[in-house]
Amino acid sequence: MTTSISIFDTTLRDGTQGEGISLSAEDKLKIALKLDALGVHYIEGGNPGSNSKDIEFFQRIKQYNLSAKITAFGSTRRKNSLAEHDTSLLRIAESGVRAATLVGKSWDFHVHTALQTTLEENLSMIYDSIAFLKRNHMEALFDAEHFFDGYKNNPEYALSVLRRAEEAGADWIVLCDTNGGTMPTEIHDIVSVIRRELRTNIGIHTHNDCELAVANSLAAVQAGARQVQGTINGYGERCGNANLCSIIPNLQLKLGYEVLAADQIKTLTGTARYISEIANVHMPVGQAYVGNAAFAHKGGIHVSAIMKDSKTYEHIQPELIGNKQRILVSELAGQSNVISKAQELGLDVNANNEKTKQIIDRIKDLEHQGYQFEGADASMELLLREAFTEMKEAFKVESFKMLVDRDSGFESGPMSSEAIVKLNVDGTYVYTAAEGNGPVNALDNALRKALVQFYPKIEEFHLSDYKVRVLDEKGATAAKVRVLIESAGKNSTWSTVGVSSNVIEASWEALVDSFRYALLHMDKVEPAPVETLERAGLVNQ
Repeated sequence: MTTSISIFDTTLRDGTQGEGISLSAEDKLKIALKLDALGVHYIEGGNPGSNSKDIEFFQRIKQYNLSAKITAFGSTRRKNSLAEHDTSLLRIAESGVRAATLVGKSWDFHVHTALQTTLEENLSMIYDSIAFLKRNHMEALFDAEHFFDGYKNNPEYALSVLRRAEEAGADWIVLCDTNGGTMPTEIHDIVSVIRRELRTNIGIHTHNDCELAVANSLAAVQAGARQVQGTINGYGERCGNANLCSIIPNLQLKLGYEVLAADQIKTLTGTARYISEIANVHMPVGQAYVGNAAFAHKGGIHVSAIMKDSKTYEHIQPELIGNKQRILVSELAGQSNVISKAQELGLDVNANNEKTKQIIDRIKDLEHQGYQFEGADASMELLLREAFTEMKEAFKVESFKMLVDRDSGFESGPMSSEAIVKLNVDGTYVYTAAEGNGPVNALDNALRKALVQFYPKIEEFHLSDYKVRVLDEKGATAAKVRVLIESAGKNSTWSTVGVSSNVIEASWEALVDSFRYALLHMDKVEPAPVETLERAGLVNQ
């Protein structure tokens, strides 16, 4: 019989403690709905009495009939008081949630130093608080904070903390590696002992300070834990929490545990990327399972092998978790890379095609100049389509000008940027100008303004990231630079590249490629009738 593992997501609570992450109530609502669709079993929403955002979230989430249990977070009652009089516990009970997690001290050092109370009073605080939740007909989860450090320092007391929570009726007892300093072998050994001592289901909550949060979570499950707490993309305080995007597929696809339904785990990559956008935190391209480069292949020998059988260099089928295989083309590429990438685009290319050798030489020459196509798939696709097909261009650039000045005095006046572009769209010329808060923004605005009347769908995408890399530091201000632009549409993202000793020219090249790629993939990109545009005064014959 397959063992089931419960997934407890704390992205909305512990994840928001990560540096640079701040979620509005609306953000938290969107993420909760996405997590519910993924199939996690618990969604910890925060503390319903700690701030206005959490209060609003718990009020608004009530209107949704979620499969996951929305869980409130709080701590045990204050020392030398009553649970019935504790404001935090009362707000949890009044929030209307079905489950709550209470954190309590299990390390005697923390009881004396942080709480500044007695060991016995700490046990009473835990018992009273858990019992309060049960009297209010709630599922009670007890997070034993700093448990592994506490157990290594004073195993008798750490175990007494767990027993007191069990006596009070806790439904889950979660062992926390709060400082993230415990080794996987220690986790396995200690969880094995605790599993024999308790009747209550055990969970695991690890932090990533030693880059071991995922490994520690897996070790705990193999030792008998049946709930894993973590966050999407590993967001969290300091070095982060256990990354559910790695834990879930490792448990299900590698170790054979029952975690999510097959159709739900296929949404894992999309969920991870959606939440990274909401949190405004870029995902590392090499993030396991869900990263953009997790199944990317660059070396010619690798590509040649995976074209025969993807198992040669892929540990799972990327489609199982909603990701996809990518072939990178660079100066290291052989014919296999180019042929595979071209076939992926539906182009009829084979090794005997003379153009294949020419395009490989062209790519190597461009990369020698400073281009980097492995991080600019859209520019690579345009290059291949130009080489192997008669690609119809949506527009041609006739010229562009960039004006930057300061209006009222060098000291205090604001800088202004104005771009002027002249385009040829299917024989129709358009000449327009636009301002921006910087040169690249002005160029983007001008290009968008010139094309939107021809192709209204360009309103559906926007620039999402902009990076500049100096290629030759010895050149100082005359150095060549590489510009990478990432753009995002409704359901996809793409990257383009430009290189020049002039940062404006490099930016313009990447920007134009971004628009060319977007229009290439849009349905019905035929330009609007010229007569309509002439009446609007938007074109010059």
